Amino acid sequence: MATTFPPLMILFLISSLSLLTINATSSPSHHQNPDSIVDEVNDSINNSSRRNLGYLSCGTGNPIDDCWRCDSNWASNRQRLADCAIGFGKNAIGGRNGQIYVVTDPGNDNPVNPVPGTLRHAVIQDVPLWIIFKRDMVIQLRQELVMNSFKTIDGRGVNVHIGNGPCITIHYATNIIIHGIHIHDCKQAGNGNIRNSPHHSGWWTQSDGDGISIFASQHVWVDHCSLCRHGYFHVVNNDYTHWEMYAIGGKSEWKNWNWRSEGDLMLNGAYFRESGRGSASTYARASSLSGRPSTLVAGMTRAAGALICRKGSHC
Repeated sequence: MATTFPPLMILFLISSLSLLTINATSSPSHHQNPDSIVDEVNDSINNSSRRNLGYLSCGTGNPIDDCWRCDSNWASNRQRLADCAIGFGKNAIGGRNGQIYVVTDPGNDNPVNPVPGTLRHAVIQDVPLWIIFKRDMVIQLRQELVMNSFKTIDGRGVNVHIGNGPCITIHYATNIIIHGIHIHDCKQAGNGNIRNSPHHSGWWTQSDGDGISIFASQHVWVDHCSLCRHGYFHVVNNDYTHWEMYAIGGKSEWKNWNWRSEGDLMLNGAYFRESGRGSASTYARASSLSGRPSTLVAGMTRAAGALICRKGSHC
């Protein structure tokens, strides 16, 4: 189903709707010309789709994936990923130019005195770090994982799950990349001390149980994470400057929105009533992807979520 909203702002490319919370009012800066970013995303997608038609191309038509997945040596050049984002998240460099930190211990989660080799110890450091994992892991946190700035969590090449406990919080941080991990079954926690840097720990109130909670942060990019329950989402035009806290997918003045359906497959008595202006030109400006037939869903989402990547071959 293709849905349009008032033309405000693309936040960034993510794979989550109900499991990601954003404080939109605390954004340190706002883009003065969001339409230009929409056009840039459109051009990148169209150019990548054309390249995908080339002879012997490994391209997927996804400009972000095409930037790095064709390289069989991706594991030796992991930080190239930081150059691949488009849209409002394109300036997120994560831990680029920092050292590689290898997580070796999926347990021993100590929120106040993190153990070296654990994910929590990695994400609180004051220096840029590109964080990878030694092997497949299931990480169950005792308190929410509060990230420091300039960090990349890179799950490519292994099967990493964070779940069955509190999950990830990005709070007054900048330049964060989270790529290729499974985040699920997150639970509320808090009302306890949590360390968020080598030199500071403090009392955190109860967390909300979201997969990734982003508050007053900028340059954040979440890619190929299994956050979404129902499909692939490109979050567009959801910057509500008069709301203190906004959860993507929440309610607003929906009666004033433009609602359109293009190529949807209606089953079991389902129906959709179009309303609003429905102008094709307005719709094109408000969306970075035009409506596609429902028959293409399987093909469009086959690479959604965490990828299965093997060192020495295309991912």
